[in-house]
Amino acid sequence: MSLRLATFNVENLLTRFDYTGFRNQLRQDRVLQLFDVRSEEVYQQLEAARVIAATDDTRQMTALAIADADADIICLQEVDNMAALQAFEYGYLYRMVGNGYRQKFLIEGNDSRGIDVAVMMREQTRDGQPIVLNDIKSHAMVTYGDFGLFNDELAELGLHAEDKVFKRDCLELHFHIGGIPFSLYVVHLKSMAPAREGMDGRYATMPIRRAETLAVRRIIEDRFGAGHTATKNFAICGDMNDYQEWIDVIGTRRTGYRFEPRVEEKESALDVFSHDGFAENIARRREEFDRWTLYHARGPQEQRLCQLDYIWLSPALARANATGVPDIVRSGQPFRTIFPPGLEVERYPRIGWDRPKASDHCPVVMTLDLI
Repeated sequence: MSLRLATFNVENLLTRFDYTGFRNQLRQDRVLQLFDVRSEEVYQQLEAARVIAATDDTRQMTALAIADADADIICLQEVDNMAALQAFEYGYLYRMVGNGYRQKFLIEGNDSRGIDVAVMMREQTRDGQPIVLNDIKSHAMVTYGDFGLFNDELAELGLHAEDKVFKRDCLELHFHIGGIPFSLYVVHLKSMAPAREGMDGRYATMPIRRAETLAVRRIIEDRFGAGHTATKNFAICGDMNDYQEWIDVIGTRRTGYRFEPRVEEKESALDVFSHDGFAENIARRREEFDRWTLYHARGPQEQRLCQLDYIWLSPALARANATGVPDIVRSGQPFRTIFPPGLEVERYPRIGWDRPKASDHCPVVMTLDLI
């Protein structure tokens, strides 16, 4: 019996406008910076028109990427609220997949922008096996003190023991898929801050993400017992905002590009999952140049392809699917994304150089045999 599982950061599936750019230029969209808008009322009208004009193409592409993933259960990140998810599923996704995702779950988390993790699922797998949700639980209220995770590194960042561990949430779900138990943990870890004052933003925020991964592991071990997780069917899905390897993209459109793989020599928050075989990053089963889910660039001097989106499998699930390889759906990427030779894909209609696009992330999906 099989289950097709996916994760996708849909990038700001919002139901509201952000007008703060009128007073804070750092939050102002680049197209409005081209115009001299002196009235806040006019600014709000222009910003609303810009967002509405861009959103229809964007969400058609988001829906195409989800349809191509064709998952029975899909974990989502950056969803505004249940109303946004329902409107997107009915107005866009339904037109492509029909009554596929009637079951939707979202619990408000801690994100300061109001974006949450969510799950959509079919009522049956493609094999016709029932998908039954037995329990769902938010861990948004867990603090560093609750799990004994507070340390000097977090204190140096201005955090306190009573602060919440998860910057969004760890959404815990327990299923029976065709009668077989399966547990799912959905996360969206702390983002990498921009570099500032000579400090690399990724390493500056690393203690926060490491505490989050330690908390996820603690939640799983509390559920199954620290010595028994290897025999259980569980997966950890989401946007981890961290990586253990990447590909440097070197060059320009005029001179051409070369691609150099790099392995993290320092620490990654994801070491908490991988270092002792607690879980397996199944994307590592793909070829070295074909594991990335996001293209990151700060001009020609810094261009990277890296994996930020993960399906981590428990040892039991990894063994049961020893020959399985995940798919990564990249047809929704903008044309500015630089693909290694031989890995280019046909983009969706109306994809732009930078936007519109399905998302800045790519869905990761895998068919799992459950035993």
